[in-house]
Amino acid sequence: MTQPSPHSPSRPSTAPDFLLSRPTGSLRTQGVKELFSSAYDASTHIRNLMASAANSAADEVIVGCVPFALSDPAVLVIPEKTWWSEGPLEPPAFFRGHDISDRINVSEVTTSATAEEHAEVVNAATHTILTTQLEKVVLARFADVHFAHPIDPLLVSARMIDLSANLDGYGMQLPEELGGSFFTGSSPEMLIKRHGAEFSAFPLAGSLPRSGNRVVDEAAADALLNSEKDLYEHHLVVQHYRRVLEPLSRELEIPETPEIHLTKEMIHLGTPIEGVLKDLDYSALDLALLLHPTPAVGGTPTEAAMGVISAAEPESRGMYAGFVGWCSANGDGEYMVAIRSADIAADGRTARTWAGGGIVGSSDPDAEAEETAAKMRTALRALNVPIELLSGLS
Repeated sequence: MTQPSPHSPSRPSTAPDFLLSRPTGSLRTQGVKELFSSAYDASTHIRNLMASAANSAADEVIVGCVPFALSDPAVLVIPEKTWWSEGPLEPPAFFRGHDISDRINVSEVTTSATAEEHAEVVNAATHTILTTQLEKVVLARFADVHFAHPIDPLLVSARMIDLSANLDGYGMQLPEELGGSFFTGSSPEMLIKRHGAEFSAFPLAGSLPRSGNRVVDEAAADALLNSEKDLYEHHLVVQHYRRVLEPLSRELEIPETPEIHLTKEMIHLGTPIEGVLKDLDYSALDLALLLHPTPAVGGTPTEAAMGVISAAEPESRGMYAGFVGWCSANGDGEYMVAIRSADIAADGRTARTWAGGGIVGSSDPDAEAEETAAKMRTALRALNVPIELLSGLS
């Protein structure tokens, strides 16, 4: 699937079409034996393998990404080659020793909405929340980054991993029929992970930008832990997990209060969730499909929130705010929420990055606009965007 960028002719033949880097274990794959454009078809395939007494495909794995809107095409593949590693991925040797400004040279950044325009949309959403049954909606905006020459998407993936606080990263080559772009990012949020009967998740909701000053950040983290607005926003996400997972579990552990999770750009409220399934009928992909979209990326009630998102956002989110990961023939797997992302065009000359924030009735529109700008910085740093081109974001 992957075609070498014209700007990087020395790319090795082992360059992956898919990668997922995690501190607890990583995966790279290459080639396509079979492509599923429906996540439910991929889920059925995994279920059939799980039910087979003589599983001739014990090592088979499905990798890829599922879009925010489940009605849009997924990109889930059975790869031809698979490489596993115990820790996070290291950048390939051919990415080292180069001047990044020569390889990623940004010429322009345009936005779907300025900070002021996004604040106006948030203000309208808070009015809707206060006057309807809607409790929370996640509203996003995007920035388009333009490059002076074609960039190598795998270089961006390597930078996503290297610049991450925990060496998290993902990347997926999309097929030509979906535009042939490369979707990459560095997500701090685990949607679901299954290993045997055990599962875990780490939803995030409620955030503040980091300042770069340790004392200021510690005060911000303390304020976040005591913010009625952010705790309520986080509670809605955790309750969604409880509603979905409790009927499937013989054990379910959800802490009463969230903890602080730091990335290099943000301070988040996060809740580590662990449990044990009643049986093994549900694969990691099944669980991900039951959970998605969580109120951390959509809202609650889900249908009402999705309607507001459709009306308020100018374009489809595509893979942004969907989920990305893998599921094996025995049902084990891991999926990250597809945030902090960049969708790099097939010609390597543009990339789109999205960022969103959870809106509740007490949200401050200006603060929400600044939050989206701060969240975009993960991808914008990896894309080597100079600070002087970011005036329209905040």
